[in-house]
Amino acid sequence: MSEYLAFQTPATAPAWKRWLVFSPLARIVIFAALTFCVGFIVHAGVAGLGWTSKTASPLQHALAGLSIELLATVIAYAALVLLIERRPLRELSLRAIPTYGVAGFIGGFLIFSTVVGLLWLFGSYHVLGTNASVDWARSILIAGIAAGIGEEIVTRGVLFRAVEEGLGTWWALAISAIFFGAAHIFNPGATLWSSAAIAIEAGILLALVYHVTRTLWACIGLHAAWNITQGAIFGIPVSGTTDKGWLVSSRTGPDWLSGGSFGAEASVVATCVCVAVSAVLLWIAVRRGTIVKPAWSRRRVTPAFEATPTS
Repeated sequence: MSEYLAFQTPATAPAWKRWLVFSPLARIVIFAALTFCVGFIVHAGVAGLGWTSKTASPLQHALAGLSIELLATVIAYAALVLLIERRPLRELSLRAIPTYGVAGFIGGFLIFSTVVGLLWLFGSYHVLGTNASVDWARSILIAGIAAGIGEEIVTRGVLFRAVEEGLGTWWALAISAIFFGAAHIFNPGATLWSSAAIAIEAGILLALVYHVTRTLWACIGLHAAWNITQGAIFGIPVSGTTDKGWLVSSRTGPDWLSGGSFGAEASVVATCVCVAVSAVLLWIAVRRGTIVKPAWSRRRVTPAFEATPTS
């Protein structure tokens, strides 16, 4: 249903503008170029402040990483929406944080806690003790806020949304999920299976969260909580990146169960749990009738028809 889309090419736009400015591919390219340019400037700025030097404090390193990943994507996305699409930033409205953002955060915590609980029941997850010196600032700022906002803007705010406008919801789910999984292929301990697992469990789940809610804050909250819960609380590597959490833990058993060095995200347990949640969200989308058809098969509904009351 096209009425659920955040942006549609203006009917009065000339042909050249439809292809070079408003088309899904053009807007993806514009966003990528803006992100690169802004990121280069931000990186130079934090380097000038000394936040990336070896003598910088852990908090400064965290702030540098937050600034580089966050400012580039947020500024580029704001420019894309406000200057190119010329519409309000509804999907990033701050009013949605206390509702959708908090709900997403709670959901992310519950989903990953369920994964860890099942790993414990299957004899794979073991708590060895606690760690009082957790680097909460780094976990919350980098793994939580920066990754949550930055990656969700790129993958769901730009890629999924643009592809859905052109090719429809089904292709958008597939393409954004594959991209999200492939983006993790170079992480420490990554394998083809770990990338496939990320695509299936997180790529599809987070895209469906956006599709159903039409706000990025639900995706950001879930993504941030997933990373923080996994690393800072349960002490499990986040997408291959070792993170010392509040719980000192170990995982045993075959890699398909424990996730191996990549972390629990590469476990079939995480995949099955997220597929189950995704199935519920997909059922909601189908029941609501919000699945968007490809642009060439969508039919326009005349204003007169839309205004006709039903008996």
